[in-house]
Amino acid sequence: MDKLVLGEKAKRKKGEDGYRTFSIRVREETVEKLDSIAKETGRTRNELIGIFLKFAADNCIIKKEEEAP
Repeated sequence: MDKLVLGEKAKRKKGEDGYRTFSIRVREETVEKLDSIAKETGRTRNELIGIFLKFAADNCIIKKEEEAP
């Protein structure tokens, strides 16, 4: 699988942005990794989660189980 490559933080426009807010539970180790990547890239944790979710959703393959005869 291809790696996700992050560049420098891009500036974003203010105002209506089409985002929705919801909460999730995440393992502590994952939060630590996100915080480390956020610090290194200058992006927020929230911005990274959005990038990662979009990448995963765009590259997700759903394997359907074969029907039994």
